Amino acid sequence: MKNLQCLLFFSITTLFSCAQQVESEIKAVSNLDIQYTTELIVPELNIPWGMTFLPDESLLITEKTGDIIHYKNGQKISLENVPEVYVRGQGGLLDIIAHPDYENNGWIYISYSSSKGEGKGGNTAIMRFKLDNNTLVEKELLYKAEGNTKKGQHWGSRIVFDNEGFLYFSIGDRGNRDVNPQDITKDCGKIYRLHDDGTIPTDNPFVNEENAKTAIFSYGHRNPQGLTLNPFTGALWNHEHGPKGGDEINIINGGTNYGWPVISYGINYDGTAFTEITEKEGMEQPVFYWVPSIAPSGMTFVSSENYPHWKGNILVGSLKFEYLERLLLENEKVIKREKLFEDIGRVRHVIQGPDGYLYIAVEDKGIYKIISKN
Repeated sequence: MKNLQCLLFFSITTLFSCAQQVESEIKAVSNLDIQYTTELIVPELNIPWGMTFLPDESLLITEKTGDIIHYKNGQKISLENVPEVYVRGQGGLLDIIAHPDYENNGWIYISYSSSKGEGKGGNTAIMRFKLDNNTLVEKELLYKAEGNTKKGQHWGSRIVFDNEGFLYFSIGDRGNRDVNPQDITKDCGKIYRLHDDGTIPTDNPFVNEENAKTAIFSYGHRNPQGLTLNPFTGALWNHEHGPKGGDEINIINGGTNYGWPVISYGINYDGTAFTEITEKEGMEQPVFYWVPSIAPSGMTFVSSENYPHWKGNILVGSLKFEYLERLLLENEKVIKREKLFEDIGRVRHVIQGPDGYLYIAVEDKGIYKIISKN
C-alpha cells in the first residue's frame, strides 16, 4: 500500500511538472471581451521592421527593403543618404531608435544588414546618424559583425538603451548554430553592449578574455528579434526565435550563457532532434518558452495608465499566427497568455509611444495605434 501511495504521488508530481511545461499551450486563449481596438495611422507600408518617436511626436519607420520613412503631419517622407543595405532573406534595414537624450544630441541609431568587411555576403551592423532636412548626416558605423555570409537567416536585430545610457543590440547566429553562439571569439548569436559612441565599456564581461569579442554582453542566442527594458525594474529582457518550438523569453545578465544550441525546447524543422537536453549547468533557463513557436518579433512592457488592465504586462508580436500576444507576469514569471487582435497580420514590432499609447507595426499594412473602444 505504501509503495502504491509513493507511486501515485510520483505520478501526480510528474504530471504537474509536465503540465507546467505545456502551460504555454493550454493558456493560449483568445480574449473574447477586449476593451481596445486598433486605428491605422500610417497606411501602405511593406515590412515596417522598426519605429521610434522623435520629441515632436513624428515617427521614424524602417522598411526592411532599405528605406527610412519620416511620418510627420500626416505625410510620409523618405529620408535621403541611407546607408547601403544588403537585403537578403531575413536581412535588410532592421531596427531604429532615437537616443534617450535626442533633444540635446540629435543621434539616431539603426541596425541593418551590411556587406562591408571581408568575405562575400553580409552581417549585421550598427550605425548612428543625425538628421538635416530629411537627410542622414554625420553617419558613424559603430559596430559591424565579422564573418560575412550569404546565408539569409538570423540577423537579429533589436536596439535598446538602458537607464545608465548603455546601448544594447542583438545579432542572430546567422544560420551557423554549431559555431557562433557558444564561441565568444566570434560574432553572432550574441547580445552586445556599447557606450553610445560605440566604444567598449571597460566593465563588459569579456574584456579580459583572450581573443574575445569584447562588445559581447551575453551569448548562446539563436535569433533575438525582441529586446526591451523592463521599466519597473530596469532589467533587460529579450525574446528569440527557436527552431520548431522553443521560442524563448529571457532576462539578460552580463556574461551569461543562454544555451543555444546545446539546450533547447525545440527540434529541427524536419522533426528530428538536434539536442537531447533542455537544461545544463552553467546555462540559463528561459523565463518562458513557446511550444509551438509563434515566431515572435518586437516586444514591450506596458507601463502606461492608458491601459490599466495591461499595466505590467509584456506585449509580443506573432509573425506566424498574425496576432499580438499579451503575457501576464507574476514575480517575473509568465502566468497567462492572451491573443489580441487575431488575424491583424504579421506583427513585426510593438512600442509604447511618449504619449502613452501603444503602436504596432504590421507587414503589408502599416502602423496601428491601440485605442479604447469607449
